[in-house]
Amino acid sequence: MLIEQSQYLVAFLTGLFGGVHCFGMCGGIVGALTLGTSEKDKKNSAFIINIGYNLGRISGYIVAGAIVGFLGSSLVDLTGIQTAKQVLAVIASLFMIALGLYLAGLWNGIAKIESIGGVLWKRIQPLTKRFIPVKSFQQAVPLGFLWGWLPCGLVYTALIWTLSAGGAIEGALIMLAFGLGTLPNLLAIGVIATRLSAWIQNPKIRLVAGMLVVLMGVLTLLRSF
Repeated sequence: MLIEQSQYLVAFLTGLFGGVHCFGMCGGIVGALTLGTSEKDKKNSAFIINIGYNLGRISGYIVAGAIVGFLGSSLVDLTGIQTAKQVLAVIASLFMIALGLYLAGLWNGIAKIESIGGVLWKRIQPLTKRFIPVKSFQQAVPLGFLWGWLPCGLVYTALIWTLSAGGAIEGALIMLAFGLGTLPNLLAIGVIATRLSAWIQNPKIRLVAGMLVVLMGVLTLLRSF
């Protein structure tokens, strides 16, 4: 029971400490949201547009988590085989460990996973053009939702984790927690964000956070047998 409840905290920490990766991939997108708008409009609406973009982005994560969580639980239900559940748990655990090693700065192999979503992204990416330049909250939300499907090793690894979440709701909650963890880095709120960013990038802090995620993965792996 403790492990099931802890997975949401671990998902949040993964998003938070994976923020360096998030900022590198999505930071340019966030910065370009108001490209083409007047300076006056930028000052008046940049923050609101940023909120809308992130609301849409996290909504995309939630939908993806619900889909993958549902597929994982459906596979177990349809086969009625306990082994299927164990296999999914092992896969999720290994990817959780990979996430922890990435956060700790010990291994960057999750970046290779980004190529998996290339085919899907080629179909989604053209849809984003109709919302750029973003001039309103209403445009920012659907743009964020679409960009939430951007090929990202960190997001995809977290998503694979939801295979063994136990269902659509659990999968959605894991990705919600993960998405909320990414917010501080992408909202970039002045001095607070600067200090938080420096804290997150501290090698010792990242090592501790990464090892906590690895430990969670190991415990989940042992529990699956």
